[in-house]
Amino acid sequence: MADKEADRFDGMLLAMAQEHDGGVQDVLDTIFNFLARKTDFYTGGGDSGAAEKLTMDKFNKYKSIAVAVQEKKKKENEKLEAKRKEKLTKKRTEVEHQPVIKELTDDEAAELKVQLENEKKGSKSPIACDDVADENGEKEEEKIDDDEEDPKDKGKLKPNSGNGCDLPNYRWTQSLIEIEVKIPINVNFQIKSRDVIVEFHQKHLKVGLKGHPPIIDAELYNKIKVEESCWVIDDTRSVGITMEKVNKMEWWTKLVMSDPEINTRKVNPEPSKLSDLDGETRGMVEKMMYDQRQRELGLPTSEDQKKKDILEKFMKQHPEMDFSKCKYT
Repeated sequence: MADKEADRFDGMLLAMAQEHDGGVQDVLDTIFNFLARKTDFYTGGGDSGAAEKLTMDKFNKYKSIAVAVQEKKKKENEKLEAKRKEKLTKKRTEVEHQPVIKELTDDEAAELKVQLENEKKGSKSPIACDDVADENGEKEEEKIDDDEEDPKDKGKLKPNSGNGCDLPNYRWTQSLIEIEVKIPINVNFQIKSRDVIVEFHQKHLKVGLKGHPPIIDAELYNKIKVEESCWVIDDTRSVGITMEKVNKMEWWTKLVMSDPEINTRKVNPEPSKLSDLDGETRGMVEKMMYDQRQRELGLPTSEDQKKKDILEKFMKQHPEMDFSKCKYT
């Protein structure tokens, strides 16, 4: 019987099988019982062994088919499992050869900053950073920085603790991702959202109180994502503004073009904020930090390690070649 012809009985046979709690044994019992009661299956063949022979022939025929299908499925599953293991092994190998990156603590970041400054000055000995201030209240480290300040940065303001600037009418801070502005509203009543005017444009900001001159109404230093910017009223006495930068790889020197400039060379980003970066930017920054630390320790950078792995792989593939006199750079 062809498979297509057999398929048309599947529904009836499945329905019958579902009525037998004992499984296959009960189904076969019902079938042979039916043949014994309603047919001459056992007695009509003439030869006493004809029914048994016919039963075994059919049994062996479909047994071989079932075994072949099972073997095919087994081989397919083995192939899939082999591919899965190969992919897993490849992934583990890639992870093992990736540079180990970790975020720096505040102390490690401060130490790294001092070491980088020393390299720029051509000195390999670390500068002792004491908490003792000089007569003007400035620490020795700050004094050294001021003495060696780039002439282009003369007259620029030192960033506040938030890497922005404290101005008479507002205070702004920044990270590589966003700008935050805090604007006190000096009025004798509690302000509500309907009293405030805030207008975001890609490169313009306007903030003020209805019936009063705007506090800010000027061109921004660079572009922002208008749809990701927002504002809130803080303590009914000030307005807080958050704006997301379009370019997340730069420090703003001013909030709006009419503001005084800050010296971005003195910006001190917090290492803990590294997790706020998007995946691609964070990967690039972490790689730079890792390579810098490796150079300081006299160890191979991620690029050096990659070249070394490629060479070692080539050497394993060509054991007949002599690499003993090779010089590696």
